[in-house]
Amino acid sequence: MPNREYNVLFLCTGNSARTIMAECAINRWGKGKFKGFSAGSRPKGAIHPLTLELLSELNYETKELRAKSWDEFATPGSPQLDFVSTVCDQAAAEQCPVWPGQPISAHWGVADPAAFEGTDEEKRRFFSRIYRELENRIKIFTNLRIDALDSFALQQRVREIGKAKLPDDWQR
Repeated sequence: MPNREYNVLFLCTGNSARTIMAECAINRWGKGKFKGFSAGSRPKGAIHPLTLELLSELNYETKELRAKSWDEFATPGSPQLDFVSTVCDQAAAEQCPVWPGQPISAHWGVADPAAFEGTDEEKRRFFSRIYRELENRIKIFTNLRIDALDSFALQQRVREIGKAKLPDDWQR
């Protein structure tokens, strides 16, 4: 099905920063091929202000964005999910939600910018770095030839993408 649009859900705990960034990035870089969504296992109720600031600077439309529970995607009539990616930071002992069912799943863990401590400028740089790391992975993902891979190979590739990092010398 070459003209099919695939549904991708990004999950974390709070749904206030990383998953929102990933949702926006996949809707930009995968437009027409992927439709992105985000949710949290325990959503904070509001998107982090620095997330909104960064996305606005990057010319994303932010009016419709909202923090939401993953329960919205487990109800009748919700989009059928093809891919689910967790982005929580296991290195910080952050508990990742687990998505049941058959979508292809992977862990693309990144640090939580909402938990970063520093000056306002350091926080902005950290939010930008996390966005770029997610965007880099999403660009790789959206360029996969999904129709040319069997489900096992696709699962492996999607998991490998979660290991992609930015160079240490990356700057905003």
